[in-house]
Amino acid sequence: MLNAPLTIAFDVIAWGAFHAGTGYLAHRLNDRQLSRDSWLLRARAFENDGRWYRRWWRVERWKDRVPEAGALFAGGISKAHLPTPGRSGLPLFIRETRRAELAHWWAMACGPLFALWNPPLATTLLIAYGVLVNAPFIAIQRYNRLRAQRILRSRA
Repeated sequence: MLNAPLTIAFDVIAWGAFHAGTGYLAHRLNDRQLSRDSWLLRARAFENDGRWYRRWWRVERWKDRVPEAGALFAGGISKAHLPTPGRSGLPLFIRETRRAELAHWWAMACGPLFALWNPPLATTLLIAYGVLVNAPFIAIQRYNRLRAQRILRSRA
């Protein structure tokens, strides 16, 4: 086991690497892989087309204040606004919310790896950190995707 300052430095670097790595892996997914909601991404009944995030998370109040890194990698697309105007914009936006949500789920799933070099209490705190940091971004992506899908259904 490393000494405490070195372990803390390694933990900070590891979280940065996990976020960058999972973001890059999600960036590399092709359009076909993001064309549908997988089991993890599919809407749940309690979400009520995204209304649950509005009522219980009050997501529309703070979602525009968090960083958006969709365009971080070359060819990436920001989700701050619809990527293209018109009818083609919503399906593209929905695809990109899937990409971002997966990146955050994958980053959060890296949390247990901290048990490899941290004591149990530190591991628990680092996993909690991963959940607290990624859950709001997952909520934003789900809220936006479910709303956009509702709009598409209403137009069909």
